[in-house]
Amino acid sequence: MVKRTRKEAARLDEAARAGWLYYCAGNTQDEIATKLGVSRPTAQRLVSAAISEGLVKVRLDHPIARCMELAASLCEQFGLANCEVVPTDPAAPDAMFGMAQTAATYLERVLQSPDPKIIAIGTGRAMRGMVDEVQRVDARHHKIVSLVGTIAHDGAASFYDAVTDLADRTRAPHYPLPIPVIVESADVRAQMQQQPPMDNIMHLAAKADVRFVGVGDLGADAPLYIDGFISRDELQSLQKNGGIGEVVSWSFDENGAILDHDVNHRVTSAPIHIPAQNTIAVAKGAKKVAAIRGAMRGKLITTLITDEATAEALLQS
Repeated sequence: MVKRTRKEAARLDEAARAGWLYYCAGNTQDEIATKLGVSRPTAQRLVSAAISEGLVKVRLDHPIARCMELAASLCEQFGLANCEVVPTDPAAPDAMFGMAQTAATYLERVLQSPDPKIIAIGTGRAMRGMVDEVQRVDARHHKIVSLVGTIAHDGAASFYDAVTDLADRTRAPHYPLPIPVIVESADVRAQMQQQPPMDNIMHLAAKADVRFVGVGDLGADAPLYIDGFISRDELQSLQKNGGIGEVVSWSFDENGAILDHDVNHRVTSAPIHIPAQNTIAVAKGAKKVAAIRGAMRGKLITTLITDEATAEALLQS
């Protein structure tokens, strides 16, 4: 933890007060300046600091007509149970900001349930972004389970593992999969998954009340390849066999059919339910359009959280 000077700590305290007055109490910046005894420009800087320092997390709670229309069209065209479309920031089209917050809202609803739930989570940038937006809460009556392995062939841990982070925020027991995402053979996979700890995790994943997943593409810079889980030759083989995307490392074609391919035979992830059951996908981006469309066509997901630009592309023929 970074040690702050007394002056820096006092500034953060003032920024927190300003942020609360502005975003929670609805004060204007003039009113904040008066209450804190500072100038209006200082009040404005304090409110900005509350956001930049992560002291305040803002969530848009106003329905935007175009986004709602796109969400309704995606549900109708692809048979989704639900869909959330957030605005695209033209200046930062790849930013996870709004999408991660919307996904966090879905996750927080589950965490707030008084009944024990099994929450299964995939890996990737979207999952990490979602968990980063979740408020700390005592949810130890739930269980959090990983749907996918957390290490590569060489033993390196996945940078985007979100299960441990979520457990830290909720104090809930968690069940990571400390095995390679893809192993040497189907026999090795079977041996690993039959071990008592792994067998228990797979059992929990199969019974999950809700699943949160990302959607990866199988392009030239596919996450499975970039993160070291498959080789360039394996990626090209998946592409030649029609692979366009993956969900928790299970590769599928344009219609969402899981490929009968050697790589899939060696994937250690929890099996995908088809049709999916309460599976929320968080994904966006031009590179992922074909993969997201395939996941919806194949009923690999039930809910999609995406952005406006991606939604428009998904609806194009």
